[in-house]
Amino acid sequence: MKLPNGVTGFYSAEHSKPPKIDQKQFKQICFSLISRNGGEVVNVKEPQVATNFIDVEAKVFNKHLHILLNVHYPFMAFAINVEYGKITFIDDPELSKLFSRYYNVLDTNELNVPVLLRQGSKKGILQNDHDLNSDELKQITYWNPERIGEIIFNFWD
Repeated sequence: MKLPNGVTGFYSAEHSKPPKIDQKQFKQICFSLISRNGGEVVNVKEPQVATNFIDVEAKVFNKHLHILLNVHYPFMAFAINVEYGKITFIDDPELSKLFSRYYNVLDTNELNVPVLLRQGSKKGILQNDHDLNSDELKQITYWNPERIGEIIFNFWD
């Protein structure tokens, strides 16, 4: 997948501000789809200064999981564990089918693609397909994520 400009949430005055997802609509969709399928939303964590995603914790289909949405692009993922700096992504075909009408649901094959940095480069130029701005590339060099999912759903401040 090609990482779009602003997906990390970082930009400066010289770069255009990334788009914003309608977070209220996302929460409404989650509550509606989860409850309609016999589940419950346990917790909603709004994006903080150091995160670029909203985290809806839910119990549905006999599973306890997290539904993540990037706040700048309609990229969604599912996880069984979300801790500062570590997300364990999972695939959930049932939820993917429900949410794919609204969002681009990423699977673990996409999320776990290794981040490739050009070796020997002082700036650590990203080799993966991207349109990221220079501020985002600086953050990637600093935080050194291992997987694409860690760029799309990050804890960088």
